[in-house]
Amino acid sequence: MNRRAFLSTPLISTALAASPALAQAAPSYDMVIKGGHVVDPANEIYQRMDVAVLDGKVARVGKDIPADQGKTTVDASGYYVTPGLVDLHICCYYTNPNVTASVIADHHCLPSGVTTCCDGGTAGADNFDDFKKIIDGSKMRILSFLNIAATGAQSSGGEQDPSQMKVEVAAATAKKHPNIIVGFKTGHYGGEFSETRPPWASIDSSIAAGRLTNLPILADFTPQPAQGEIPARSYREFLLEKLRPGDIVTHCLAIRYPFLKEDGSLNPDVTKARERGVKFDLGHAGASFMLRLVVPAVRQGFIPDAISADLFSNTPVTTGINLAYVMSKFLALGVPLEDVIRRTTMNPAQMINRPELGSLSVGSPADIAVFEMRKGKFAYRGTGGGKIMGDRKLQCVMTVFDGKIAYDHPYGLSVPLWEDIPKDSRYWTGTAKQKS
Repeated sequence: MNRRAFLSTPLISTALAASPALAQAAPSYDMVIKGGHVVDPANEIYQRMDVAVLDGKVARVGKDIPADQGKTTVDASGYYVTPGLVDLHICCYYTNPNVTASVIADHHCLPSGVTTCCDGGTAGADNFDDFKKIIDGSKMRILSFLNIAATGAQSSGGEQDPSQMKVEVAAATAKKHPNIIVGFKTGHYGGEFSETRPPWASIDSSIAAGRLTNLPILADFTPQPAQGEIPARSYREFLLEKLRPGDIVTHCLAIRYPFLKEDGSLNPDVTKARERGVKFDLGHAGASFMLRLVVPAVRQGFIPDAISADLFSNTPVTTGINLAYVMSKFLALGVPLEDVIRRTTMNPAQMINRPELGSLSVGSPADIAVFEMRKGKFAYRGTGGGKIMGDRKLQCVMTVFDGKIAYDHPYGLSVPLWEDIPKDSRYWTGTAKQKS
C-alpha cells in the first residue's frame, strides 16, 4: 500500500464508532493492536499477530483477535510491533546543573519507542531523593544505576574522589529503593594514582556495593599504564579479574578499549569475558561509535549485548539522536532486525533483573512500540568522522506505556478520521478542549 493510500485508510476504530451492533457489545480489552508483525524475542514470536491489552497488562497475543473486542482498536498492518524498548544507559537528571548535562527522558525516549530507561549514574546517594522527583513525575519508567560516588556525576569531580565512594551508603540507598535502583555506576575515574588514590578505587567500591545488594555494576573504564610503583590498570584485569558475571561494560566499542588487536582481530579477552558472564553495553553517546573500530568488530560477531543510546544533552543533535536511530545503524551494518530488537528489549531487561520488561508475555506491563520500516537511502554517521549507508530506517509511529498511548506520531494511529468520530462525542458537541 502506498503512503497516500495508507494515510487515507481509517487506522483506528472505537467500540462505539463501528456500528450499532458493535456499540451493544461489551469489549473484552482496553486496546487491541491488530495485524502488525510482532517481533518479541523473549517469546520467540516473529510473525503477524494481534496484541490485546487490559488493565495496563498484556492480556493476549494471538491471531485474529476480533476488532470489536477492544474499546480501542489500532490497525498496525504494515508495521512492526515490539515490546517497549529498554534503553540501558541515558543521562536524565536534567534538573541538576551540577551533573552530566541531561535530557528529559519523556521527550526523547517515548518518540523512539523506549518505555524504560536506566539513568547511568548521574545521581548518587546524596542527591538520589532529588532525582527521584523526576522519576516520580515521568510519563515513562525511569530506573537508576546509582553512582558509587555519593555526589553523582558532578563536574566538580566527585567521581574522582575515593572519599566520596561510600559503599555502605550506596548499598543502603539501593536497598531503600529496590524497584528503582538496578545497579551501581562507576566511571570517569583516572589520572594520577597514589596510596590514598588507588587505581581501582571506583571499580572496587562499586563491586563491593554490588556484593552487598546482589546487583550488577555498569562500568565505564579507561585502561592506564603503570605509574612508578603502581601497576598498570589493564583491560585484561578489568574484564577477567575484576568484573563478576552479570557486570556490564558500557561504551564497550569506545576507542579507549582495546577490544580489537593491532591486526584488527577481536581481542580474545573479550570472548573470555563473555564466556564468564560479563555483559557489554553500547552506550553510543557522542563518542563511542567510531566506524573504523565498530565495523570490523561487528563483522567478527562482536555485537553488544545491549544497544543503548546514552543520551545526554548533546547526543540528540550529534550522531546518536535517539535509540531508534542507533538501532538503524546496526541494521545498516547487517545485523538482523530480530537481533537488534533482542538487544533493546529482552537482553537489557534481563541484565537489570527485570524479566517482566522487554517482552509481550501475558501479564507483563503493556509497554509496546510500533515501528515503520522506512525504505530508501540513508546515511549514518560515526563518531569522529565517516559514515555508512543503509537502505532501511526504523521510525517509531506509536508508543504504549502501561496500557495507555504515550506517543502517536506522525501518522496518528490512534486518531480516527474526523468524520468517523462518534456524533455524541465532545468533538461534535463543541465541548472538546484543544490541546496546545
